[in-house]
Amino acid sequence: MFKSFFAHGILMEKTLKVGQFYSQHKERFKLSLFTEEHTLESLIVSHEVSRPGLILGGFTKKFAYDRMLIFGETEIVYLESLSQKKLNSYIKTMCSFDIPCIVVSKGLKPPELMVEVANRQKIPVLGTTLGTQEFSRKLSGFLEQYFAPHTFIHGSLADVYGVGVMYIGASGIGKSECVLDLVERGHRLVCDDVIHIIRVGENTLVGMADEKFGHHMEIRGLGIIDIFRLFGIRAVRSRKRIEVVVEPVHWKENVAFDRTGIADRTTEILGVELPLVQVPLVPGKNITVISEVIAMNYLLKLKGYHSAKEFNRRLLEEMGPDRYIEELSE
Repeated sequence: MFKSFFAHGILMEKTLKVGQFYSQHKERFKLSLFTEEHTLESLIVSHEVSRPGLILGGFTKKFAYDRMLIFGETEIVYLESLSQKKLNSYIKTMCSFDIPCIVVSKGLKPPELMVEVANRQKIPVLGTTLGTQEFSRKLSGFLEQYFAPHTFIHGSLADVYGVGVMYIGASGIGKSECVLDLVERGHRLVCDDVIHIIRVGENTLVGMADEKFGHHMEIRGLGIIDIFRLFGIRAVRSRKRIEVVVEPVHWKENVAFDRTGIADRTTEILGVELPLVQVPLVPGKNITVISEVIAMNYLLKLKGYHSAKEFNRRLLEEMGPDRYIEELSE
């Protein structure tokens, strides 16, 4: 197996200020604020969320304090059942950690003591009218996407027969023109020039347009065009899983390009390996049709049929061991 690596930007790391989360997603998560506004400067640094668990009993050894804490009805009822002395001890112990944020679900109110201590420790305490499980599910999905490893790559991304085909290569080599031709043939543009890529889970990359560029495309000699306005909604999509990387390269006589396709090439982005197809360009070569065949061939491989390997197997069977030895002796 051959591997190719190309410059694909820098792995971007994120933090999220609680104030930003609160102001931008207040309606979505049905949020309210119990503590003072100065606590909103706290930073969320992890996509994971947690329930307080044994920290409410004073056990701190395994306390995951770097995550957002969600207090449901069970935790609030438990705190209300404690004596003032124990409540004071447990809340002070919990708030001595650098907790990014506490959220109380189901429209419940936290104990006044919790709000007082959280204000002093600059820990924001939010409330939500959503149920505990619903809020946890929505919040986890939001944070997982927000904190997913991501990068930006110069290239173009298209949906070809349902396959996410990403084009990379030298500037001006014809990536945009190829995707424009694909759109004309009924395929769909995801983005051109700048691809925002995020890793979802361990082995999935999703590409989307940068918000500033949208579905615009630069065609040299023509300028900037709006694919959505020109071709309509059928010609675009907002995001697509990246499954194949195509790299058009200039033809060179002294370079040996793959002619059989038996040895699969790959490239790596954000720790995920993707199939790579290098296409040498010569005058008259129809890279658009080749792109469609690349997509269909990829779908065949997903079904377990590898054309090049199957052809090689049948050829060897046809030759047989005796003919193979005879060929070598000649």
